[in-house]
Amino acid sequence: MAKPAKYNNPAVNNSKSKKDKDAKTEVALTVLAENRRARHEYEIIQVFQAGIELLGTEVKSIRQRKVNLKDSFAKIEDKQLWLWNCHIAVYDFGNRFNHEPTRRRRLLMHRNEIFKINQQIKEKGLTLVPLRMYMKKNWVKLDIALAKGKKLYDKRESKIKHETTRQLDKLVKQINRR
Repeated sequence: MAKPAKYNNPAVNNSKSKKDKDAKTEVALTVLAENRRARHEYEIIQVFQAGIELLGTEVKSIRQRKVNLKDSFAKIEDKQLWLWNCHIAVYDFGNRFNHEPTRRRRLLMHRNEIFKINQQIKEKGLTLVPLRMYMKKNWVKLDIALAKGKKLYDKRESKIKHETTRQLDKLVKQINRR
């Protein structure tokens, strides 16, 4: 039995294109909380992705976006990475086994990555700062950054630079309208 004509035609490509494959691998990220102040207070050197070990009521509360990264920080203790002072509100419909809002939470990363981060912290005097918390598929992830604290004059410089780029963008936009 002969195959239909479309299979014999070399011009017709039945395989999926690369765009279709990339679309499947691309995962939608839902940002749940962001630490905007960290980018102002610190110079970000390198960003890492970490998972978080959470309780059930914490996940439900995070999905309701009742999380605050404002005063939180990460620390390495006993070859494990921990998140401190991250406030996850108590779940409204939880029972007596509800979680403590500011308990320390273990961050999940490969041992090699934790070792490298620990070396850089000790050698260069850097800190670990959480930048944002988001959902990737059904998993809660956290972006943590190796960061160096900015001095007051560095903050002023970055603010001036930001304002000048904003003004330049406005001018370009006005010129393009004409």
